[in-house]
Amino acid sequence: MNYFKNFLIKNLGLIALLSVTLGLAPFNPEPHIWGKIKWIQGGAKGMQLIDWWDTFFHGAPFILLTLALIFKGLSLGKK
Repeated sequence: MNYFKNFLIKNLGLIALLSVTLGLAPFNPEPHIWGKIKWIQGGAKGMQLIDWWDTFFHGAPFILLTLALIFKGLSLGKK
């Protein structure tokens, strides 16, 4: 677990870049992940397995970014 925390903290910039590019792509007419979230909030009617998989892969950079920021904040609090 310690290796994972250090990896996320050291690569915070890369993870932020991944969140902006892969997480939000394609950008027009709205970010893809935003459309998927709205679809899920609307009841996820008609969503197939590929749509859930796509949601996971577009959302993963944001999950990693959140974890990296939490670990970074916790490590700053220890010093």
